[in-house]
Amino acid sequence: MNKIESGIGIHRRYLHDEVADRIRELIRSGDMEPKARINEGELTERFGISRTPLREAIKILATEGLLELLPNRGARVASISDAELEEMMEVIAGLEATAGDLACRTIGDAEIDSIVTDHDAMVAAWKAGDEAGYFSHNRRIHEAIMAASRNTVLANIYESLSGRIQRSRYSAHQTPDQWARAISEHERMITFLRARDGASLAVLMREHIRGKKSVIAANYGAAEAV
Repeated sequence: MNKIESGIGIHRRYLHDEVADRIRELIRSGDMEPKARINEGELTERFGISRTPLREAIKILATEGLLELLPNRGARVASISDAELEEMMEVIAGLEATAGDLACRTIGDAEIDSIVTDHDAMVAAWKAGDEAGYFSHNRRIHEAIMAASRNTVLANIYESLSGRIQRSRYSAHQTPDQWARAISEHERMITFLRARDGASLAVLMREHIRGKKSVIAANYGAAEAV
């Protein structure tokens, strides 16, 4: 075996990729709000790294649209205009509709049972007024349907796009009627998954996401105003 062949199969994860993952999660969880400035000194101390991998990570996240580079002023968490949010929600609705259709072709009973478990926990959290618990299980359900689509390209596009509004999507305050509607739609999702009715689930998923537009837009605007 020559020297070139001996290196096959060896993979190295660069430090800046790991740092990018950490910052990406901070943005998606809401720990870093829209328009928040990136404090390099604070993050280097927090992660125990030098500024070089941090700045490489910032460049990566800027290409993903999660950060905005400011001329001679570092970077900040990206903001989203009303028009851009409208466009993003339409694309996300389409991606989730496609995922629902594909999932009905491949999903197993055990996966549906897991979704039902999360649904029951979500309903219990809703009744208890536990918003954090509600949104946590809500997110798991949507991600489980996406995973059940068995389509890596679809999942990667979805993760990249939805990550920009994930915090607002899964923490937006809703009226009692909106809560009830969301619960009802999730119950119908399970019915269509059990029936392997991809066409009906696709229509429902699209309507479900579109129904969140106004709530997310209002919540995102509130976050930007802070």
